[in-house]
Amino acid sequence: MKDFFKNVLATIVGIFGFGLVLFIFGLLGLVGIVASENSSKKIADNSVLVLNLQGTIKERADNDLLGKLTGGELSQIGLNDLLSSIAKAKNDSHVKGIYIETSALANNYGTLQELRNALLDFKKSGKWIIAYGDLYTQGAYYIASVADKIYLNPSGMIDIHGIGSQPMYIKDLAAKFGIHYQVVKVGAYKSATETYTSDRMSKANRIQLTAIINGTWNTVVKAISTSRHISKDSINSYADHLILLADPKSYKKDKLVDGFLYGDEVKGVIKKKLGISDDKTISQVSPEEMDKVDQHDKGKEVAVYYAQGEIVLDNTASNFVSQDAIVSTKVCKDLEKLKNDDDVKAVVIRLSSPGGDAYASEQIWHAVTELKAKKPVVVSMGDMAASGGYYMSCNANWIVAQPTTLTGSIGIFGIIRDFSELTTKKLGLHFDQVQTNKHSIFGDVWARPLNAEELRLVAGNVNRGYQLFRTRVANGRKMTIPQVERIAQGHVWLGMDAIKIGLVDQLGGTDMAVAKAAQLAHLKDYHTKGYPQPCDWTDRFMKEIQHNNNLDETIKATLGDYYEPFLLLRELNSHQELLQARIIGNMRIQ
Repeated sequence: MKDFFKNVLATIVGIFGFGLVLFIFGLLGLVGIVASENSSKKIADNSVLVLNLQGTIKERADNDLLGKLTGGELSQIGLNDLLSSIAKAKNDSHVKGIYIETSALANNYGTLQELRNALLDFKKSGKWIIAYGDLYTQGAYYIASVADKIYLNPSGMIDIHGIGSQPMYIKDLAAKFGIHYQVVKVGAYKSATETYTSDRMSKANRIQLTAIINGTWNTVVKAISTSRHISKDSINSYADHLILLADPKSYKKDKLVDGFLYGDEVKGVIKKKLGISDDKTISQVSPEEMDKVDQHDKGKEVAVYYAQGEIVLDNTASNFVSQDAIVSTKVCKDLEKLKNDDDVKAVVIRLSSPGGDAYASEQIWHAVTELKAKKPVVVSMGDMAASGGYYMSCNANWIVAQPTTLTGSIGIFGIIRDFSELTTKKLGLHFDQVQTNKHSIFGDVWARPLNAEELRLVAGNVNRGYQLFRTRVANGRKMTIPQVERIAQGHVWLGMDAIKIGLVDQLGGTDMAVAKAAQLAHLKDYHTKGYPQPCDWTDRFMKEIQHNNNLDETIKATLGDYYEPFLLLRELNSHQELLQARIIGNMRIQ
């Protein structure tokens, strides 16, 4: 028995010691990662910037310390890092060209257009771009078409199918469970509520969606046509014939690709471009490494503040699945700090949002207004900056958007859930009540729907919200209320149309927004700095231990096509506020 306890004790001590050793090695690895993040990088001569483009490109990169430490996949590259690395590579004599390896890209065209424009600007330096893919989705091919040469796997595929929108409607599904929705809205084009109250799109929504998809598709077709010297009619013909399923040999005949190679064979093409022999190794540079190139900050600071996701008051209820959100309390504090920072001479707000809570949007509008009173504020719109996203933008000094940015959607709505049929008829529950005043039990969605008087009061609240929204736009854009009303009503506009009606001032990307901010601040020499600034590595490490479960990605992978209806139900369940300024999160433009 004594030997037994000795063995058990020795085992426990051994396990503890092994765990301690692992912890020490892990800590050393973490310190090494942090040190490498902060170390500068020197680019070897005759190098190639390698862009691996697949999945979803976020506005700003995450910094996944746990992923790096455990050898897992690195967090995705942010658009900001891609744009920065391409700009640096353009002006770095050591970098001779860019190699793009791509397959499936799941972004909207605002992001893709900004990235493509950066690659076009890179080519002005006289340097080359080579693209390769086993499969080009439509978004991926849109990016790759800018390359000097496009290569495809001999058994590869190219997907050019056009753009469509297929909204989803859950009214009848919800009714099967005894769930109904009472809606109060302002704006004939405010289509977000149709998902819950209709089984098809309204005439107004069909008009705006048609304009959106046609305008976006024409932009894509024109870009591919110009770069590949293919007629627009031919590209539309390829889309009509679903060339994804065509014989790959036809792609070269149709001038969509320049040749067929396997992945390892592309290295030979790049080596010829670099003028090195087959036995030499290609010097590759990643965007992360390019970002570490020594660049001394010169001149005054222009802050670039990144805001992405739906607009919420807090991120406890509304942000159950995704960690991306524009939390009004945090954003307001951040903007106040930038206002009081004397080193910051101008601020660019990089925004990508479908909108959200109207009250939260109003709070951020106020913070932007206070910031603007002290220094220039320019908004740079990404994929979308609509409804509440436009609300928080409208009083900036200047607004920049991509031609394919979704913006506008000046309108307000409220959705009240009615579970009374589910509870009383299907589940057999009964309710009784006593109350001190007429509306003491207002908002109880389980026992009964709102009555006519309560709906009238809600409508008054929604209308006041809409009046305030219109006033904010009118004052910010220097319009009259009737002028705003003609372009409001919840109408969603593409950036290329929004500039014509005065909702935006300039078409372009973040670089143009920064240049405009510097001009408004009368800066000749300036540098940019991203905000919110990342927390220190210990806070990041502890935060990732708590939150690094990639829940959203896991749910997407598990549910597949059922993810979007799940998201609709989740979003509706989390939106408790009466006033919402948003476009439907699932416009299904693809």
